[in-house]
Amino acid sequence: MKSLVVAAIWVASAGLAAAQCGETRVDLRGEWGAARFTVELADTHDTRSLGLMSRPSLASSAGMLFVYEEPQTVAFWMENTLIALDMIFLSADGVVQKIHENAVPLDRTLIPGGDDILAVLEINGGMSAMLGVTVGSQLRHPRLDQAGAAWPCEE
Repeated sequence: MKSLVVAAIWVASAGLAAAQCGETRVDLRGEWGAARFTVELADTHDTRSLGLMSRPSLASSAGMLFVYEEPQTVAFWMENTLIALDMIFLSADGVVQKIHENAVPLDRTLIPGGDDILAVLEINGGMSAMLGVTVGSQLRHPRLDQAGAAWPCEE
């Protein structure tokens, strides 16, 4: 089953180099390969506070991208979140700084993401390990400052 999920994400990522950015998707790449996720944006205080709470499931190729107005120290928790999640913490240039795998549903323990974090990608728990996503991987999305992005929308 895991092979089918990975294959579906890899098929969805075909042609990443030529594709333009979109608000509702993110692309990740690294020495491990590349993947694309369809995302919902959480870019206001209210949407970031709600996140993925109370949802019974999340499609394997889906996620939520939390974007802040400026880089800052962030911490998340899983209160009222029913599904295990991987949290991928990103600097302003879109480079992965930290990955917290398999955050426990309904747990109120704070999960520190680090300092100078501009965005956080939440995907299904275990997906980052399944794909091989590592610290140093790069994310592409139009909300990043394209002039300073490690992987700009148009290369």
